[in-house]
Amino acid sequence: MSLKIAVMPGDGIGVEIVAEAVKILNHFKNSGRLDIEMTEAPVGGAGYDAAGKPLPDETLALAKSCDAILFGAIGGVQYDRLPRELRPERGLLALRSELELFANLRPAILYPQLAEASSLKAEVVAGLDIMIVRELTGGIYFGEPRGIETDANGERKGFNTMVYKESEIDRISRIAFEIAMKRNKRLCSVDKANVLEVSELWREVVTKTAGDYPEVELSHMYVDNAAMQLVKWPKQFDVIVTKNMFGDILSDAAAMLTGSIGMLPSASLDANSRGMYEPIHGSAPDIAGKGIANPLATILSVAMMLRYSLDHAELADEIESAVGRVLDKGLRTADIMAAGCKQVGTEEMGEAVLAEL
Repeated sequence: MSLKIAVMPGDGIGVEIVAEAVKILNHFKNSGRLDIEMTEAPVGGAGYDAAGKPLPDETLALAKSCDAILFGAIGGVQYDRLPRELRPERGLLALRSELELFANLRPAILYPQLAEASSLKAEVVAGLDIMIVRELTGGIYFGEPRGIETDANGERKGFNTMVYKESEIDRISRIAFEIAMKRNKRLCSVDKANVLEVSELWREVVTKTAGDYPEVELSHMYVDNAAMQLVKWPKQFDVIVTKNMFGDILSDAAAMLTGSIGMLPSASLDANSRGMYEPIHGSAPDIAGKGIANPLATILSVAMMLRYSLDHAELADEIESAVGRVLDKGLRTADIMAAGCKQVGTEEMGEAVLAEL
């Protein structure tokens, strides 16, 4: 039976970068090595334009019927004045919630060819390989109550609620422990337990869960210190597990250690390893349509899809190796451009990876 993939380019550069990733999937399909069916659907601003809501009913139904989702990016200045519930990002949050994609895996891996592109000295980041495991369907992004109200004195106030249940903390920590077992058996749990009660519970539950993984060395770190340590001594980390908002911020910071946010893929998984795969960068409306966006994070997201949801790790290895060979040849998009290299556009970079395959 064919594996079903929902393709959701979204907005901005999402359309351009997803097109290159789809070429990779079609390569494996046409060569008879991957039995897949791909169906495209609108989401985000494109969903609003097509159906008046950022997650159209048809798109959600497709997502629920598929084995995996390839997602581009969402957002655009033309949607900023919409009511909050109709803005593009609500479509992404709804997908995560409706599909129970609670585990977000964000690897921060520095390709050795890009050491000079990092914002830190090469010797600080050489060999960097971190996996950030971010809880994705709880915390302050989903907690209730939330809103903006006007009090009796006529002053407006905004409020959000950070909430985590023991079961939510336990399940994300187990994902992180399992990943750590397959790597260097070191896990750092990031919280703010010195200030937040929800973090006190987080630390307590993660520590309890650690009892089932005696081979993994568990450490704890406050989020402000973790941010500092990422830019001071990033190679001290192997696997990081943290709550939704902290993971959002720390993974973007880690992206710059690797040379560009345009290099980092991600996976968002449910309890059965069905998932949504996307680059961690945004829709970049300032460069949309110019053909200069870096498609490598999206192509590497396809590799993660093949590894985690479609059970084709060998094809994932081939993609990652192909990206390495392209970088060896000195091809660079604008975001990772360096002296002595050849600058190429979105399509040229995608075609170069395809040629290596």
